[in-house]
Amino acid sequence: MGCFREVFPGRGPESFREDGGNAALKAILEGPLGDLAEKVLEGRRLDRADGIRLGESNDLLALGFLADYARRCRVGDEVYFINNVHLNHTNICRNLCLFCAFGRTADAPGAYTLTIEEIAAKMEKVKACRPTEVHIVGGLNPALPFAYYEEVLATVRRILPEAHIQAFDAVEIDFLSEISGLSVEEVLLRLREAGLGSLPGGGAEIFNPEIRRRICPRKISGERWLEVHATAHRLGFRTNATMLYGHIESIADRVDHLLRLRELQDETGGFLAFIPLPFHPENTAFSHLPGTSGYDDLKTVALARLLLDNFFAIKSFWIMLTPKLAQITLSFGANDLDGTVREERIAHDAGAATPQYQPAQEFIAMIREAGRIPVERDTLYNVIRRYD
Repeated sequence: MGCFREVFPGRGPESFREDGGNAALKAILEGPLGDLAEKVLEGRRLDRADGIRLGESNDLLALGFLADYARRCRVGDEVYFINNVHLNHTNICRNLCLFCAFGRTADAPGAYTLTIEEIAAKMEKVKACRPTEVHIVGGLNPALPFAYYEEVLATVRRILPEAHIQAFDAVEIDFLSEISGLSVEEVLLRLREAGLGSLPGGGAEIFNPEIRRRICPRKISGERWLEVHATAHRLGFRTNATMLYGHIESIADRVDHLLRLRELQDETGGFLAFIPLPFHPENTAFSHLPGTSGYDDLKTVALARLLLDNFFAIKSFWIMLTPKLAQITLSFGANDLDGTVREERIAHDAGAATPQYQPAQEFIAMIREAGRIPVERDTLYNVIRRYD
């Protein structure tokens, strides 16, 4: 029976049909999603058809109710945030994905590559803030040798020895394997020696090959993305997972994407968090598209919590969602608001209008206002401080 009697002590689903003890749940059970609600309440795994029905439903409050129930069963009332720093070392990229406003050719206006000295200066600048994580992602710059990446990690580790370095997504790892002639496993082991702690979840986009061909034709396949993460998990790395939604994909594409992630998580248990990333169309080849609505954002977070029953964290990336909407996702299955960030280029080049930084005090206030317990974490979800 899932954790129903823990969430609703002394009651079973039948009781709500009989006496209306909870009007919202009674309406859901008697509505078109009633059979799926029973599966969720009983802790049974949802399948592809269930996911598509949920994704196509316009009953946002029912989705939210069920996702919030699943969240309470899976992870309780604690909501996480992290004191972190982002570093985007280069925007020069050979892939130039059509959905991306960040990547540039080497001779394009605004193209840049940070030198090791510039990276060191940036880390010195944030040292007083004592970040527990440095998050590093960038373009696939053909001019940079493999040694540059090792030096980046070593430099960050030298200046911020206590910080965990989460760096280089699966696409970058595959690229480093290509330019170095090393296997993915060898690349990961070399980077670990230089300071790498875990992998971010970028580059997943949507796994459907046809959609991928239309939005990022030069990028590695979804199968390769999963293979890189499986290799990392086998070596003991923890990684994150993402999905870029709200462009030309269908609901079925989203469900299939989530189920592939769930399948790999069943096999390895190596994923830390899932981060749904809403597409920002500004300055991209898809600038004619409207971008996601708040309604779609909330539905997608809820769908992720309901399908990814083996993920601990569903993260709302406030930089892309806005802090206000990210706060509301806490009632739709999310239990992580990401971090302080301090400087971010990728989403902002595509039109994100959010600030570059949010202090811990604002996370604490947002989470408390939502009736939940703020917890500052490190990258691996170890608790640094619980704000009871």
